[in-house]
Amino acid sequence: MIAKKAPNPIDKHVGSRVRMRRMMLGMSQEKLGNSLNLTFQQVQKYEKGTNRIGASRLQQISHILQVPVEFFFEGAPNVGGALRMEGMSEAPSPAYVADFLATSDGLALTKAFMRIGDSKLRRRIVDLVEQIASNEKH
Repeated sequence: MIAKKAPNPIDKHVGSRVRMRRMMLGMSQEKLGNSLNLTFQQVQKYEKGTNRIGASRLQQISHILQVPVEFFFEGAPNVGGALRMEGMSEAPSPAYVADFLATSDGLALTKAFMRIGDSKLRRRIVDLVEQIASNEKH
């Protein structure tokens, strides 16, 4: 019997970011699959990191999900001495983000936040929430 190879941590991270963004848009795996000429099971394997997403496919997914390709690598684990992008060390783990988005409050908050068009207002909201959270620790 051949042991199953564990998914690469980067592939798992990219897949979790695809899932997170797809859920933020309220899009089903089937709808994303149809847009890519894939079955929803193939999308499922991408999202779990079981199947690696090729560069051209990731470009397609970024277009469909309306985010830059870099979005899928934000907060990625530092594997094998890969260079870390500036500001990445503070990024929450993908599991933490996915767990938050899996809650109804997390999804509702994220969807509402994404509808705010004014980037300065969004930044002020983030600052406010960070200030409230830092007061909670004391």
